[in-house]
Amino acid sequence: MQREVTGPAMTTALDRGAAAAQPLAPVTATLRAMFGTATDLPGLAPGLTVHDRAGWRTASDLIACHLPELLRAAERRWDAQPHAAAALAWKTYTYWLALPAVLGWASARRVPLLRAEDVLVHFEDHRPLVTLGLDRDITVAVLPSDPIAALALPNVRVVADEAALLAELRASLLTAHLEPMLDALHAHRVRLGARTLLGSLASGVAHAVLRSADVVPGSTAQTIHTLLATLGVDDLVELVPGPGGQLTVQRRTCCLAFTLPKPKVCTGCCIRTA
Repeated sequence: MQREVTGPAMTTALDRGAAAAQPLAPVTATLRAMFGTATDLPGLAPGLTVHDRAGWRTASDLIACHLPELLRAAERRWDAQPHAAAALAWKTYTYWLALPAVLGWASARRVPLLRAEDVLVHFEDHRPLVTLGLDRDITVAVLPSDPIAALALPNVRVVADEAALLAELRASLLTAHLEPMLDALHAHRVRLGARTLLGSLASGVAHAVLRSADVVPGSTAQTIHTLLATLGVDDLVELVPGPGGQLTVQRRTCCLAFTLPKPKVCTGCCIRTA
């Protein structure tokens, strides 16, 4: 006769089963390990996903209609000229936007597909410039070997191999989100070249991987190279040894923070200081 399992053992099994059915669990776990929290980050929604959309708009709406509001908020925040405000707004936006995909791929080969219609934003609380969250039904791409692939979840897309997974990352993050945002910025006569802006994307991705180096498997340098090559921005930053021999990011473009009333030259900036 089979014994019924109850009590703590059964609860643990149920908890594990519930966690296994959460496609974004590796992302939130890595965020928690990196920052000490996954619920109180300056640029991401608590727990990453948004369950109540009140006060939020899609990134599609931001790009189509509300980009001037974001740029004005950036001008006020940094007391910056329009072109510098746009560069810094882009730098902030792309760092927090790319982070879930970067960490998902690096930690577990799970990639939330960050198309503009599936990312939610708000910038009314004036603490961070912008806060981003993911739609609760956002699609996550995984490999056939992922345990979650066998669960037939409606928001999980199983792709053939690593090349296909990276292609999904590029198509959703860059083609379906950031390239339209670039076009919208230029439509608002922001005088910034694509190379300058994409340099901030490259820097943000590299810094995210470096910050997660202690909690994700594999070679940090190889992970950075793979992600940057996937996005076509691997020529915009260089990994160089820091003072203690650790890897640091050297940019080949500038985010324009040096033009602020209180100039700032970021670590790894292409502008040299005496």
